[in-house]
Amino acid sequence: MGDVAVGARSGHDGEEHRGRPVEAPAPAADSAVTSGSDAGADEDGKDGVESGTQTRTEGQGPGDSTPQAKKPRSFWKELPILIVIALVLALLIKTFLVQAFSIPSDSMQNTLQQGDRVLVDKLTPWFGSEPERGEVVVFHDPDDWLAGEPTANPNALQTVLSWIGLMPSAQEKDLIKRVIGVGGDTVSCSGTGPLMVNGKALNEPYVYPGNTPCTNDDQGGQFTVKVPKGDIWVMGDHRQNSRDSRYNQSDKHHGMVPVNEVVGRAIVKAWPINRWGTLPIPDTFDQTGINTQASASRLLTAAPEGLALVGVLPLALWRRRRSAKVA
Repeated sequence: MGDVAVGARSGHDGEEHRGRPVEAPAPAADSAVTSGSDAGADEDGKDGVESGTQTRTEGQGPGDSTPQAKKPRSFWKELPILIVIALVLALLIKTFLVQAFSIPSDSMQNTLQQGDRVLVDKLTPWFGSEPERGEVVVFHDPDDWLAGEPTANPNALQTVLSWIGLMPSAQEKDLIKRVIGVGGDTVSCSGTGPLMVNGKALNEPYVYPGNTPCTNDDQGGQFTVKVPKGDIWVMGDHRQNSRDSRYNQSDKHHGMVPVNEVVGRAIVKAWPINRWGTLPIPDTFDQTGINTQASASRLLTAAPEGLALVGVLPLALWRRRRSAKVA
């Protein structure tokens, strides 16, 4: 039936245009016969692609067929995202890795001065490390050691910044001292010194100039104590100006600091810049017969640096591959 229709149409056209040149059929007739999936649709699709290509390549030279690079996002649009990422990272670092603390008193002179900022390693305790003799540690007040001491009143901004770790901690219930004895040790002071640990005399060059290693008084300066497991005995480097384990022997812990109250080890003096430096363990604590745990503890102390390297390598490789793709 389709053939008859075509033939009828052909005959009709022949009569109507007899003696005149036959004109080419109008494109509209072909379009009416073809379906949307035929050449007409393809042509339209092609036109759409060409039109889109022309729009994307607008502004390029006549012979340039490379698409124009996508315009980078405005810095001001990215800034809030970067700030949020920085705050999250700072909070994670402060919670699990490193936290800044401000030195509130002179009890650790001259090792630390009032107003110094120190960075405290909070990572190694997660791996089972415990405080070691000679370390400078930050710990929570075990039993009102700071009673009567003046406390700071940080404003709202300082409180928020210290909470996320961008400023030294505003928590004024923390103290910083040097670990002298750990669980199982016997620590004693007689006269003006020297300080004895497990029967070994300590050479203490870090003690404040003019101070004696032991304080000859009846307030706690003369003592012999056995440190229980799970506790530490701490003393300030400014021996005649430090309310430490010696002068808190009447509290519920008998002057000891429970290990679970230790925030972490102070590893670096970060501020002011002219006082920057590390806080190593003095050699006097390496005497034969004193230190039986050094090897295990110091292996764990290297964990932050090792984990930092492991964490940085994948990021560096990813950035390198990404840069290669962009290039």
